[in-house]
Amino acid sequence: MKQDVLDAEPDPVDARLGARLAELRAERGWSLGELAERSGVSRSTLSRAERAEISPTAALLNRLCNVYGRTMSQLLSEVEAEHALLVPAADQPVWRDRDSGFVRRSVSPPHAGLRGELVEGRLAAGADIAYDRPPVPGLEQHIWVLEGALEVTAQDVEHRLGTGDCLRLRVWGPTRFRCPGPEGVRYVLAVVLP
Repeated sequence: MKQDVLDAEPDPVDARLGARLAELRAERGWSLGELAERSGVSRSTLSRAERAEISPTAALLNRLCNVYGRTMSQLLSEVEAEHALLVPAADQPVWRDRDSGFVRRSVSPPHAGLRGELVEGRLAAGADIAYDRPPVPGLEQHIWVLEGALEVTAQDVEHRLGTGDCLRLRVWGPTRFRCPGPEGVRYVLAVVLP
């Protein structure tokens, strides 16, 4: 491995996220082994994520959110600055899952006293993301496709959405988001806590 890769500073968001994940585990008094058992994620991966040696994937964060009883947006908002009522486009946090090519913009991040949030999602053609469980059982989601096509599988039913289509559901089990192509897809995800 090249020395410049070894000396590279972790991404600031990944560093804050890793620190928050370590705090959440410590608050519960869990060892890495206990968290590994609860989440189904290896101890080494958990350790590397907490030390910001890796950038966690969407699937990994989903598993941890499930264990900690948070949505992904809630977790990510905990590592961002204080929230304002007005969220200018330039201040909307963007997170990338480098493995899948998923880009997630928190248009309306979680805020104290509010149960809903808006997320813009972008997937490249062929991208496929599977979540083995919801971050919060019974989470309400409204998925509105702005451009392209999206296949969403929930409760073993595949829904094919085109531009302008909206899927409304409560999430109780595994879900899958897939962009069949030939172009990428851009969609809005409205999330409402139960």
